Parts: sequence; structure tokens; C-alpha cells
Amino acid sequence: MKAGFIGLGTMGASMAANLQKGIQKDGHTVLVHDVRRDAAATHLKNGAVWADTPAAIAATCDIIFTSLPGPVEFDAVTYGDVGLLSAIRDGVAYFDLTTNSPTTVRKAHSDYQNKGAHLFDAPVSGGPRGAASGKLAIWCGGDAGVFAKWKPVLDTIGDAATHIGPIGAGSVAKLVHNCYGYIATAAAAEVFSMGVKAGIEPLAIWEAVRQGAIGRRGAFESLTDQFLPNSYEPAAFALRLAHKDVSLATGLGRELNVPMRLANLALADLSEGLNRGWGNRDSRSIMQLQTERAGVEVKVDPQRLTEAMENKTKHG
Repeated sequence: MKAGFIGLGTMGASMAANLQKGIQKDGHTVLVHDVRRDAAATHLKNGAVWADTPAAIAATCDIIFTSLPGPVEFDAVTYGDVGLLSAIRDGVAYFDLTTNSPTTVRKAHSDYQNKGAHLFDAPVSGGPRGAASGKLAIWCGGDAGVFAKWKPVLDTIGDAATHIGPIGAGSVAKLVHNCYGYIATAAAAEVFSMGVKAGIEPLAIWEAVRQGAIGRRGAFESLTDQFLPNSYEPAAFALRLAHKDVSLATGLGRELNVPMRLANLALADLSEGLNRGWGNRDSRSIMQLQTERAGVEVKVDPQRLTEAMENKTKHG
């Protein structure tokens, strides 16, 4: 078997490495491609084969993965002069791990189907740590029978590969997941700013709310990473990518005539963040916009935050 992997960025590099570990030991080959050849240095050192173009991967591989920034790059890899469609073979399974537009993948699915190939939209969730550890959800939309055939290969990349439904279903699930996260981010900033302006110390709010129903579900745990210490660099997830995800979600809402008031509010903040030059800062930087509007500052001493987290671990 030959497996191809295109896109060796923060997520893709780790997923491709895990694919290599999973299948090369059984004598299978992994071909890799990226716009920067040096991104593949470690993979090539560990036995992967370089492919000069997406077409070169399409011409020889039985299963193909892509991990790309978004719809524009996906279309370039698909429809370019040396894109996948120019050389894709009958029976090939192609799993796009990108957070993509359902409309984009549904159109492409028809074009791949005309060549006898099987496209899946298969976005992942778990972040860079999950990509590295293999603790990664993979939400797949496409043919259920073909998915079942290739699930053992997907299992080398993530521990929770699931067939969600027909083509586009995986992208819809990912947009629901991601967009909810950013709506929740905006909501957390709003209620925190109200509490702080009402005179409550921010760490006291956090410690109180985490004991309630929402806090006990872990919704507030992520606030300890950037918001409470007021530190948004280096980025765990770049604001420019969050802007893309929420843009895709609100675009889908428009297509389906679904009102998305909070999502559009979150998108407006993400757009303002981009306009401020925050594209490469952490996506939760938008929480600063709300604290600015409220005229308050949220900044907890890191040592106190560490002690609070240790206390939570000790007492459950």
C-alpha cells in the first residue's frame, strides 16, 4: 500500500508522522508533499518518499490525506495544473483533514466521483497536542463502506475516527464544534467583564463559577491558558484560523437561512482582531476587546493561578 500526505504544517506534520509509524512497520510506503520541502525533512529522514506535486501522489497512492489551511488551498491542491484531480485513479480514497467548507467539499466530491475516487471531508479535533499524541477525533463525511475499509489507517492518525454521514457531514460537525467554542469564548468575556465591573476579583469569579454546573463540565478550564493570565502569545490556535472557521460557519448559516446572531458577533470581534494585526496571536485575543469595551482589566498573577489549579486537582 502507498499512502500520500499533503500539508506538513503544525497539525499535518504530526499526523503524517503518526501515519508513518503506523504503516511503515508493515512494509507500506508514505509519500509526502508540502509547499516547503524542508517541512518534510524529519519525515524523509524516517523513511517517507518526497513527491514533487499533488499529481505525483494521486498517480501512485491508494489512500491520500491532506491537511491544509482552508478552502482556497484545498481547491488549489484539487484543481491546480498538477493537482490531485489531474491524476487521481479509480478506487482511491481521499480524506481531507482540513477544516473546510461543506459547499466546497460537496462540489469536489462530485468531481472526484466522476474519476471513480472517493472523497471524504474528515476534519480533526484535538489540537496540536492531540495531533502529536494521536488522541484525535476524525469526523468523516462520505461513503460508509469505503470508510470502514480504511478505518484501520485512520486509526494510526487518531483514536476516534467516526463516520458522521454523507459528504459534507464531517465539515458541518467541525464547524458546529469550533463555532460553538468561539461563541462560548465571546460569552465568557462578556459575563466576566460584567462581574469584574460589579466589583468581583476575576480569580474569585472563576473559582466560584467552576463549582457550578457549567464549571463542573470543564467549560472554564480553558480560561486559565490565556484569558486569566492575560497572555495571548505564543498562539495555541491563531486568530486568523479562528476567523476562517467562524466565517465558514456563518457562511453555512446563510446558505441554510439559519440566524446566527452570536456567531456573527464573535466573527465581528475576530475581524476586529485581524484589523488590529492580531492574526498570529492566539484566537482568544478577542476576549481583550470585550474587557476594553467594559473598561476593566483581567490579569491574574500566574503563581496564584497555578495554586488555584493545584487546589482544584487536589479537591476534584
